[in-house]
Amino acid sequence: MRCVMIKTSNLRANIFHLLDNVIETGRPLEIERKGKILQIVPKVKTSRLKRLAKHDCIICNPDEIVHIGWEKEWNNDLP
Repeated sequence: MRCVMIKTSNLRANIFHLLDNVIETGRPLEIERKGKILQIVPKVKTSRLKRLAKHDCIICNPDEIVHIGWEKEWNNDLP
């Protein structure tokens, strides 16, 4: 998992957004301060499956949609 590397000035300006991002993605945040690297890491790792975004999908028998006519949706003006 790749870390996000930022400078302290960026941390100061965007701390709440950056911390929320660590919580949502589970990706550690690395901060450079006086030549040292510090890390903000979520204590409990979240499952990648739990972080998946819900998407719309078609739930039906595939045979029902194979023969749908799409002629009305096609743009006949295209070359």
